[in-house]
Amino acid sequence: MKIKVKQTTYRKVEALPAEKPIKVRRPSRILRALINLVCRGELKKLHFSCKKIGMDVDKKQPCLYLMNHSSFLDLKIAEKIIPQRFNIVATYDAFVGKRALLSALGCIPTTKFVTDVKLVRQMKHCFDKLHTSVLLYPEAGYSIDGTTTVLPDGLGKCIKLFRVPAIMITTYGDFLYDPLYNGLQQRQVDVSATMEYILSPEQADGMTVEQINEVLAERFSFDNFRHQQNNNVVVDEEFRADFLERVLYKCPFCKTEGQMEGKGTTLTCHQCHKVYSLTEGGRMRSADGDTEFDHIPDWYRWERKCVREEVEKGTYKLTADVTVYVVKGTKAVYCIGDGKLVHTAEGFHLTSSDGELDYFHSAKTSYSVVADFLWYEIGDVIGFGDNDKQFYCMPKDNSVPVVKARLATEEIYKLLHASNVRK
Repeated sequence: MKIKVKQTTYRKVEALPAEKPIKVRRPSRILRALINLVCRGELKKLHFSCKKIGMDVDKKQPCLYLMNHSSFLDLKIAEKIIPQRFNIVATYDAFVGKRALLSALGCIPTTKFVTDVKLVRQMKHCFDKLHTSVLLYPEAGYSIDGTTTVLPDGLGKCIKLFRVPAIMITTYGDFLYDPLYNGLQQRQVDVSATMEYILSPEQADGMTVEQINEVLAERFSFDNFRHQQNNNVVVDEEFRADFLERVLYKCPFCKTEGQMEGKGTTLTCHQCHKVYSLTEGGRMRSADGDTEFDHIPDWYRWERKCVREEVEKGTYKLTADVTVYVVKGTKAVYCIGDGKLVHTAEGFHLTSSDGELDYFHSAKTSYSVVADFLWYEIGDVIGFGDNDKQFYCMPKDNSVPVVKARLATEEIYKLLHASNVRK
């Protein structure tokens, strides 16, 4: 999906008048029927099926639907299986050039990975006044390695506040069909989902926020590659390892970063020339027979561990020349030209080449950061900001791993939180 981009200066972006707030509406029945019709062919091709567990719920009862986020197919699945009219929590950039359409679909705008009190009020408005359900992707971004991403600590508080049934939707095969790293290349696999009633309002009333968060963490524990292996799912497309370096950016043999290249069915380190193959069964195999990690999530967890060690030693620093995009309002994404991004344990420091922009995003502000691949078919980006505007930084050097910034942000936040708890 592409997006409207306008070339301008940061000064002109800052001078843009504030837009009217987006009013949350009941979603259009006609549009939903049309979406279901359009999606029917794709889901049929993927032999989609859904298993329902404990779903004895009145169709008029508003519910909070929590769904794992694997690909754009998630929304099509939700439209097919959720029985009630529902509003969808979506990011502000999704509204760019499509404000009227997304409003008619009942989308609720928010900013990723920052505190958004307004969002909580709008969701409660849906339950109490519009009498609609709400679909929320708590991870706030697609899975990078096919496993769970970070969940917000405030989710348990919201469930106690909303006092509606909490229902979990978990997809299977969705990630394998269209993994974020693979450059929009879709594979032929079967896709399914489970829809399970996990918490009633009465159950949530009798639990602490921490207990609710524990239940949610358990439910959001999944591993798409393990599911592929355990169920003998074959992915035989010859492009299955294309761009895998977006996830596996560090060679476990020579420890070099930014020299990996995924192409076809192989992942190659151009520093030490070690070659790995991604098998049809979803495992990594080294050509020399010595495979450090045969499971992609294990490799990714090792990269996280390496980043954490850098942070703890005080050596972590990411510096990149970038092209800067700004989202402010819903008329366009504004490209303000070249800039420089520096990420340390203190946070992100972004400056523009013309000197108009000098923005600091504190590490204490966000528990994660946007690390998106082929963002709106433009390129890989690191994104952050506040409820007024968001910055999306596209490294000019393709060897800069945007996912490392995400791992570092999450580990820095954990260390800061642990330090505050000890105090």
